[in-house]
Amino acid sequence: MKINNTFLFFILFAWPLYYLYQHQLGAISFLVLAIFFLLKALKELKMLKKEEKPDDNQPKREKIKQNSR
Repeated sequence: MKINNTFLFFILFAWPLYYLYQHQLGAISFLVLAIFFLLKALKELKMLKKEEKPDDNQPKREKIKQNSR
């Protein structure tokens, strides 16, 4: 998720989360934020695992034997 999307999420959900917090329902807003950050972390981990995998499209290099004289 891009930084702009993250800020957009916080701007859109700031008032409802604050409303819940003011009415002694802060646990619900905490749960929503925890789920959001969990999903964001899982997406980042998925991207990291994808980067670590070698591409199958790359041809394998062949070793060239050198003649010693």
